[in-house]
Amino acid sequence: MGKSLVIVESPAKAKTINKFLGKDFLVLASVGHVKDLPKSKLGIDIDNGFAPSYEVIKGKANTIKELKKAGKEAEAIYLAPDPDREGEAIAWHIAEEIDKKHAKTHRVLFNEITEKAVRDAIVHPMPLDRSKYDAQQARRVLDRLVGYQVSPILWDKVRRGLSAGRVQSVAVRLICDREREIQAFKPQEYWSITAELANQGGAVFSARLAKKDNKKLEINGEAGAQAALSELKGADYAVAEVETKKVKRNPAAPFTTSKLQQEASRKLGYTAKKTMMLAQQLYEGIEIGADGPVGLISYMRTDSTRISNEAVSAARSLIEARFGAAYLPAKPNVYKSKKSAQDAHEAIRPTCFEHPPDAVDDYLTKDQWRLYDLIWKRFIACQMSPALIDQTSARISAGAYTFNASGSTVKFQGFMAVYVEGKDVEEEKEEKLPPLKKGEGLNLRSITPEQHFTQPPPRFTEATLVKELEEKGIGRPSTYAAIISTIQDREYVLKEKTQLKPTELGFLVTDLLIASFPEILDAEFTAHMEEELDLIEEGKMAWTKAMEEFYGPFKASLDKARVDMKNVKTEEVATDLVCEKCGKGMVIKWGRKGKFLACSGYPECKNTMDFTIGGDGKVVAVERKTETTDALCPKCGAQMVIKSGRFGKFIACSKYPECKTTQPYSTGIPCPNGDGGKLMERRTKKGRVFFSCSLYPNCDYATWQLPKDKEKESA
Repeated sequence: MGKSLVIVESPAKAKTINKFLGKDFLVLASVGHVKDLPKSKLGIDIDNGFAPSYEVIKGKANTIKELKKAGKEAEAIYLAPDPDREGEAIAWHIAEEIDKKHAKTHRVLFNEITEKAVRDAIVHPMPLDRSKYDAQQARRVLDRLVGYQVSPILWDKVRRGLSAGRVQSVAVRLICDREREIQAFKPQEYWSITAELANQGGAVFSARLAKKDNKKLEINGEAGAQAALSELKGADYAVAEVETKKVKRNPAAPFTTSKLQQEASRKLGYTAKKTMMLAQQLYEGIEIGADGPVGLISYMRTDSTRISNEAVSAARSLIEARFGAAYLPAKPNVYKSKKSAQDAHEAIRPTCFEHPPDAVDDYLTKDQWRLYDLIWKRFIACQMSPALIDQTSARISAGAYTFNASGSTVKFQGFMAVYVEGKDVEEEKEEKLPPLKKGEGLNLRSITPEQHFTQPPPRFTEATLVKELEEKGIGRPSTYAAIISTIQDREYVLKEKTQLKPTELGFLVTDLLIASFPEILDAEFTAHMEEELDLIEEGKMAWTKAMEEFYGPFKASLDKARVDMKNVKTEEVATDLVCEKCGKGMVIKWGRKGKFLACSGYPECKNTMDFTIGGDGKVVAVERKTETTDALCPKCGAQMVIKSGRFGKFIACSKYPECKTTQPYSTGIPCPNGDGGKLMERRTKKGRVFFSCSLYPNCDYATWQLPKDKEKESA
């Protein structure tokens, strides 16, 4: 009897699965997709039902050759890429290459890479899912139609290298809209008054002024604050009312993809991209000593909060053993998934309860361990008893005025003994109130007025942007990391500490796209497209019908945009400034790095300058900072300066444009090949910095990371 072939998409996953299946199976990896749309052209026959032209990805010919050979010899072929749309597309493309008639090909799905899950999947194989594949194909075609037809318009109107994306452009719009809210925000002054009071036993607590004559009190200026203070300083303070409520706080649901990204951002400072990379590693398998590779978590792309009965049972046993019966609810906690959840997979959870975080820390990197610990604690907590909290609120009378005081005491920790969900906005901490009795007189220790100003809405962080995208139905959890990464790579958005801020380019492109493609930039329209993709996956809608509905209006917008979209390249805004070199007027133009001042006499005069807008709205020229070197120009003797260009830093004559002498920029670090050359900073066509030897092509040394200067270290 011949071996059976199992094909997955990653070598790590192959290694873990191979451990479970043994000698009767050969497990190979496709290393991701094997086919895709061509990079050099649209690759979609719009007039023939939007038929895509897939081709073998560069570098994957040998992989396909190896899979074909193994498939020919195999008794059965089990396609086991990830259990989602993307995995289905990988499976489908592999089948087309190695077994077109699907004569001996089966699809196997597992939510976790454990021996039981893998063996069960092999015993219960399924046919390939055409509807799921069509849903992925529809997304791919949609994104290609938008990206490959809108982006060239931006190249023509703004600059080459720009891109537009069906979902990424909406994400940038959200960030731009929020920034405009911030810019338009006008802060309003208000004052608070806090009294420090002591009960009859001498215990001190704080209370905040809330009302006057039983009406809400708003103090909008210092005069109002001082007027209230003068009355309050001589008032008699007493407890008007005390109320204590017993509050039950329930644990948060187990992680979905978006909740994991949000919480890892809040608590660990991880980007969505990093979180997904680490989760993939934990899912596919980590070498755990004698156990070999172990898949530590269930599949990490999910929008469901469903949990298997086996996992719930294991968690409950652990809780009772480790924390005691009081921490275990009478029945398992069940969490409702949102309406739009596909519910194909479970929530993200640990797979092996024999491998708690503290037992595997030697086998994980620090970042892997921190994420695994987060997933573990969230899952265990979701099956624990509620926390019980006493919340006390008191009203304090002071003449015509009323103060409010509140505090809380945790009576039973419940799930909080393990895990408490993070918050996007830091909340004021409630203090513990001392015992208070209605009618009890209080002593005023101090009273403090404080000026405040209302705050604008906060900028998005990765966590809050993921939350916004999910709430608006834009994209899917599996796409959030790529969206956030792409909009930063395209320089539409900058990350300042944790905040996402649109660049001038981001504003410009967003405004142009809103004007020409209002539907594509509309969040509701984008969410509607996601709903249609779900209908395609459920077999309730033909993918070509969705394309037809989309493409008619889109084609009309495309044709109009090619003619009507504002051409920023040719746009010039006149200023009152005069060129210092030729006396002609300076104009504002748009370049690769944003707006700049240029001489209106171009191309005869190439003078350019940076500028700012003064408080009076006038344009003010700013001298560009030039980094000088000790070298002199070999042609004219002027000082050489460091400049930045399209392909990185370079050395140029300070007398430019009269003298156009340039030299490559040297880091001063010797080439590791020891040939006497120095490492030069250069850039790829896509703008990525690398370093290569100054003696190229005689020396072809190149590296992404600049090595340390050993000569300086030993000096």
